[in-house]
Amino acid sequence: MSEEQIAALADAALADLAARLAQRAFRPLPPPGGPGAPVPPEEGADPQGDALARLHTLVHLRRSAERLTDRIARDAVEAGAGYPQLGEALAMSRQGARKRWPGLVPAAPSNPPTERSPR
Repeated sequence: MSEEQIAALADAALADLAARLAQRAFRPLPPPGGPGAPVPPEEGADPQGDALARLHTLVHLRRSAERLTDRIARDAVEAGAGYPQLGEALAMSRQGARKRWPGLVPAAPSNPPTERSPR
């Protein structure tokens, strides 16, 4: 799957999630006729309020995505990933990953100098 296809799927999934979460968080009562019943346009139509509810929901989703990113970055490091792999997975540089998570990846153990065998 191409990056463009993945982006399109992610955009659609996020838009759907934002709409459903906004509906649940800011419009907790189901419309007359039950949860699946359509709301007539003249009743309760508030395009501005709906858009602002979705926008506010996106703030929560962005924060949640950041927390999840941090958690999964820790999981990746525990599985052996280093800053180069974290950076690549997040489309950032190794230095960017190190700046975002300083100290997350343990420093590689330094090998003590070995003595050369006498000739």
